[in-house]
Amino acid sequence: MTTIRVLDPVDDVALVDGFYQAAPDYWIMADGIAPDLAKARAFFTDGPPGCDPAQSYRCGYFIAGRLSGVAELSFGYPDPTDADLGLMMFGPWAQGAGHGHRFLGHMEMLAQQRNAKAMFLAVLAANPRG
Repeated sequence: MTTIRVLDPVDDVALVDGFYQAAPDYWIMADGIAPDLAKARAFFTDGPPGCDPAQSYRCGYFIAGRLSGVAELSFGYPDPTDADLGLMMFGPWAQGAGHGHRFLGHMEMLAQQRNAKAMFLAVLAANPRG
């Protein structure tokens, strides 16, 4: 069974940190180092220029109760009426099983509910599967 829910910046930091520790590959590829607790905290505050983190969605994708993916959706970038999917990643145990399609659809629905005219995302050049 899968569920998607908004993650809480206080109650879920340890959960995100545990997920990052179990799935460090993306951060090693992106930053060259394994993620730490500061990276988990930054998940709840980072975002594109000019976007209010308090107006963003930070969601978790759970498979059988285990946090298996995270996504961040901000509003107001690159234009005020746009949404930006700044991060969407899964743990290796959840990759290649079609979960990305469902999670992306959920994030698109959130953008539509906020009347975003367009939704943008960027993919690391080093991440061709993304």
